[in-house]
Order: sequence, then structure tokens, then C-alpha cells
Amino acid sequence: MFVEKDARTLAREILAMDQAEYAAAFKGSAMKRAKLQGLKRNACMVLGNIATADDLAVLEAIQSHEHEVVREHVAWAILQIDALNNTGSRMDGVGRSDCGERA
Repeated sequence: MFVEKDARTLAREILAMDQAEYAAAFKGSAMKRAKLQGLKRNACMVLGNIATADDLAVLEAIQSHEHEVVREHVAWAILQIDALNNTGSRMDGVGRSDCGERA
């Protein structure tokens, strides 16, 4: 399922997964220790760092996720994408982590 895919594609697929798909995809794998919400949090970080406006719909679809940590990282990723696409400079914020900051 995850062979030869780029980070953006994998992140989008993880964000779309439900618990049953996650269990099937990682059956017998150590990746199950991260839990689905941990992988979704990480997927938000990937999309926020890539900062492609095309990913906004994927992120907006999970804004009401049941886990607060996922919701916080969705908000961070959306802010990153908005900021980096509205300024015209994709270099603003590179290497910076604002995850703990609130607007």
C-alpha cells in the first residue's frame, strides 16, 4: 500500500484512513504503536511543511477530528499553507516550528 509513494501522497492517504483501514494497513507492524491519531498528526506536519494550497481541502475535512492533538496540527498546517501562499515567499518559516503557538 505504501510502496514508492511520496510523502505528500502518503500524508493525504493517512489523513483519509479510518480505524479499520489503519488496522489492516499496519497489521503486524510496529507502526501500530504510533496509533492512528499520531500518524494523522504527523501527516498534518508533512502537509503544513510542504505548504501546497491543494491540500487545504484534505486538512479542512478533518478539522473536527476527535483528538485534540490532530485538530491542533490541522490548524497549524492550514495556517502554514495560508501564510506561505499569501506572502508569495515559500521560504518564510522554513525550518521553523510554530506548532505550539496560538494565533
